[in-house]
Amino acid sequence: MKQATTEAPVPLVDLGLVHRQLAEELRRDFERVLASGQFILGAEHDAFERELAQASGVAHAVGLSSGTAAISIVLQALGIQPGDEVIVPAFTYFATAGAVAQIGARPVFADVEPVRFGLDPSSVESRMGPKTRAILPVHLYGLACDIVPLAEIADRRGIPLVEDAAQAIGSSDRGRPVGKSTVGATLSFFPSKNLGGLGDAGAFVTDDQELAARARLLRAQGDAGDYRHSVLGTNARLDTLQAAFLRTKLRHLSEWIAARRAAAGLYRAALAGTPVSLPADPEGAFHTYYQFTICAPERDRLQAFLRESGIGTRVYYPIALHQQPCFEYLGHKSGDFPVSERLAREVLSLPIFPGITPEQIERVAKAVRDFYGGAAGAR
Repeated sequence: MKQATTEAPVPLVDLGLVHRQLAEELRRDFERVLASGQFILGAEHDAFERELAQASGVAHAVGLSSGTAAISIVLQALGIQPGDEVIVPAFTYFATAGAVAQIGARPVFADVEPVRFGLDPSSVESRMGPKTRAILPVHLYGLACDIVPLAEIADRRGIPLVEDAAQAIGSSDRGRPVGKSTVGATLSFFPSKNLGGLGDAGAFVTDDQELAARARLLRAQGDAGDYRHSVLGTNARLDTLQAAFLRTKLRHLSEWIAARRAAAGLYRAALAGTPVSLPADPEGAFHTYYQFTICAPERDRLQAFLRESGIGTRVYYPIALHQQPCFEYLGHKSGDFPVSERLAREVLSLPIFPGITPEQIERVAKAVRDFYGGAAGAR
């Protein structure tokens, strides 16, 4: 057993550091919203939608209560009905498939490819059927997946492609930001995200004016005005206070992403030559490093070693979705999606956040090197 360290811990993420630097701005946001008496939607919220759309390079942004709600709302806005099938990755966060199931549709899992961890086009093709009504790729860890072959499949089948970009605001591929090459992208502003609220929040960004209008209708109980409910909607509005906080934080997003990319560069140099596989950084893609996620031999032992060294890590995600108990009814078994299952055994996210120091990064990297190179790494 490695002796516990007496050094200050290196957290996986340090939200306190970020928020201390913005404390006065965030207090002014709170006071402004409090004085306005407008706590749901309103001018502050509308300003955030406009600023988010501009920052995302699209025509429209729709504020929503969470990234999960954004997926459900957009699928309903596209006309997805109970019993319809939606292709989703077997390796991603639960909410992607959970949101599909919550509206009564059937999530159909496809495997991911081993480079960017996005949907594998060949697996998608094999999973398509007469009830397939949409494809829902996910951009994991801040790296946009390869949308082009997936868009070709969707176009050929005449079905929409909706991007789950909960982890990838600011990311792009081939010069096109997430949400620009498809019907649009859903975003999450969970506090730990690159653009995080001080609570739950989400959005949908799109160039499709009609789709944005339907999403706005659905988020507010389907109320077209004067209590005339034209569709069966739900309550998925973005709180005005979160919109105000997000407006402030949006102004800092570019510098935060630059800091994450600089940290990732230090990690790459410090971990070169170790047995771990570093995150892909494909030519033409702009990685925003929501996570710095490695694939590690003996992942669980490495994680335990880092924990004993005072270093925070997290496994995103330890169980492939087709192996989740709630999806047993879909009838899958181990081995159905081998890349997804391998990633669930190997991925490990290392500390990364705006303000992480070169010394902290070197400490993490040294601990990884020590695990594989010294007695602690021996079997």
